[in-house]
Amino acid sequence: MSYEIKGSILGFEKTLNVDIRKFDELFSIMTDSNDDNISFTLLNPYLLREYSFDLPSSVKILLEINENSNVSVYNVVVLQEPLDNSTVNFLAPIIVNNDNNKVAQAVLDKKSHPEFGMAETIKSFRDN
Repeated sequence: MSYEIKGSILGFEKTLNVDIRKFDELFSIMTDSNDDNISFTLLNPYLLREYSFDLPSSVKILLEINENSNVSVYNVVVLQEPLDNSTVNFLAPIIVNNDNNKVAQAVLDKKSHPEFGMAETIKSFRDN
């Protein structure tokens, strides 16, 4: 499914449209619709941990999110071998409004969310 980027993805400001394909329950792939060389591995954070935060108002406005919106949340993963050494960025979630096919990246304040890191290993959640 194709989505329009509102705002930008950190470091990929020229990416304006993406496709998101579910790989399995845990992983999805997000690719730049105009450049196959740009792709991101995404993770469903709720399968690893308790993950809740207040979505910044700016993101709600960009994505036209209200209390009835069908929203998905993903986190970017940097893949490593073995897979359990891969790292997850919980401080910059990818937010998807499935009702209007718009995507934005939220940047959470580390001081407000000290329980979330930028490079937490998958292994740290599997050992618990």
